[in-house]
Amino acid sequence: MTYRNQDEFTVEGVDVTTLPKVSLHDHLDGSLRPATILELAEAEGIEVPRLSADALGDWFEAQSNAGSLVEYLKTFDLTCAVMQTREGLTRVARESVLDLATDGVVYGELRWAPEQHLTRGLSLDEVVEFVHEGIEQGVQDAAALGREIDARQIVTAMRHADRSLEIAELAIRHRNRGVLAGGVVGFDIAGAEAGFPASKHRAAFDLLAAELMPATVHAGEADGLESIRSALLDGRALRLGHGVRLAEDVRVETIESEVTTVSLGELAQWVKDRGIPLELSPSSNLQTGAIEQWGSTIEAHPFDLFFQLGFAVTVNTDNRLQSATTLSRELTLLADAFGYGVADLEAFQLNAAIAAFLPLDEREELTERIHDGFMDAVAASRSR
Repeated sequence: MTYRNQDEFTVEGVDVTTLPKVSLHDHLDGSLRPATILELAEAEGIEVPRLSADALGDWFEAQSNAGSLVEYLKTFDLTCAVMQTREGLTRVARESVLDLATDGVVYGELRWAPEQHLTRGLSLDEVVEFVHEGIEQGVQDAAALGREIDARQIVTAMRHADRSLEIAELAIRHRNRGVLAGGVVGFDIAGAEAGFPASKHRAAFDLLAAELMPATVHAGEADGLESIRSALLDGRALRLGHGVRLAEDVRVETIESEVTTVSLGELAQWVKDRGIPLELSPSSNLQTGAIEQWGSTIEAHPFDLFFQLGFAVTVNTDNRLQSATTLSRELTLLADAFGYGVADLEAFQLNAAIAAFLPLDEREELTERIHDGFMDAVAASRSR
């Protein structure tokens, strides 16, 4: 798999893995360890395309580089297949939290779609409870290793299906189960975006709004501005899952190769003025073709444009397995591409902390922890 070596995750001499980080857009079924897939698949009699962990990891990455969200999503057939039992769900959730903690993540929101984990007879409530159990185990195991992390669930409905109201009810039922680790803190819709706007799930979003349950909506990844508009107006999205194609509403003009002017359309201006966070995932956005109109490298990603214009940008992995990545890797890639320093990386983490689906006092504590952690890491690097 094409993870960079850990010693390459440095910015201004600071080891990025030691910096406290917040992960907002991280799919549980996209976070599996290849070795775990092999073990669970063998126990369940499920065929796998490769027989070693390294080869399987390479297969996932290669299959995900199709330049299409639809093709990218096909890799989840295998990951979901091994997450149909209590053992599979709890193990994957536990290991996902441990891997986040190892990468320096101090708060993470793991999103996943319970409706995709019912083929072995489990109920919707059971699968949520088992993931909750696994997250709690992961938090406890991380603490035993000296790593403090808090992780929560975002319950997701598949936008091409017709169960979003039922899944919204499920999210609400489990909101208060587990005040700390493992509890459900929000709702999302995901899956094939084009042709399935948030407006098709208006009943679910109406219920969520009535129950004061926050929502983030995948939009602006495989569809354009109208999908984003629907996420904001019909879905009452407090955050945009990806939202990268909002750049279609940003006009950049260069006059005589010297003067550059930037103007925002009404939708982009709305998102900026209200500080609606963008859950950007650089490597994934390349793999799915979300940024193909601007280019095919990290340097072509609109991330820096959004950042320079004052949008609330956050950095995310989307799917650690499919993109063979970590949050430290994504931050380092951006720093390499756009010349960011440690102060910029801190700004991204503070944006994410402020956007977390947590009570205000907990978000304030999280921002303090991040700031203090960044100061400590910088001081440690200078003392070496």
